Amino acid sequence: MMMGLADLKEKRGLVDAIDWDMSPEEAVRLYLEWGNNWSQGYRMIRSKEDATYYFVLNTWEASPVVYFIRRVSEGAAELAKVELPPEMKDHIQKTHGDKKGLYAVEAELRDWLKQELGASE
Repeated sequence: MMMGLADLKEKRGLVDAIDWDMSPEEAVRLYLEWGNNWSQGYRMIRSKEDATYYFVLNTWEASPVVYFIRRVSEGAAELAKVELPPEMKDHIQKTHGDKKGLYAVEAELRDWLKQELGASE
């Protein structure tokens, strides 16, 4: 069963493991192409045991939603679905318009998630 925001907040180990700077594109580069990349001093996957936890904004659905993802080299799993309050949905609509896709959580959305989870970087 997929968690919601309140469930995730109770799992401090997962909240503390969130990579707030991870984007969907970076996750693919790191985990699906991990044998073909130079780290350039940034991030590098060293083994199949490596995992990253991050959020993605999904605008493919009728209403924007955020998913909490666990990414490993063998795939990704959606661990939590975060429904957004109306004001955040409005902000996303203004920011992304009608563009459909998966996006990194940034700016106001990231700040809102951190506040809701009681997280810090």
